[in-house]
Amino acid sequence: MAEPSIDQIEKVITDALVTFGADASAISRDAELAALDVDSLDLAELSQILEEQFGVELTSADVAEIETVGDAIDLVAARAT
Repeated sequence: MAEPSIDQIEKVITDALVTFGADASAISRDAELAALDVDSLDLAELSQILEEQFGVELTSADVAEIETVGDAIDLVAARAT
């Protein structure tokens, strides 16, 4: 599998957050997941989506450290290389 671009990762994460109920206009790299009303169940589902899309396995410790959308993007980008 080719290494995903930052834009591809950002799109998958943004699309997932919108399906979880986050306001699309509020999603940015600096947006805190708590402010987007993303809870631990949403994060667990997001980690499954990222694993399916990019083959990136995220542990519960990894997910616990994600505070912003940018954190999630950067973590996936680092693991997908």
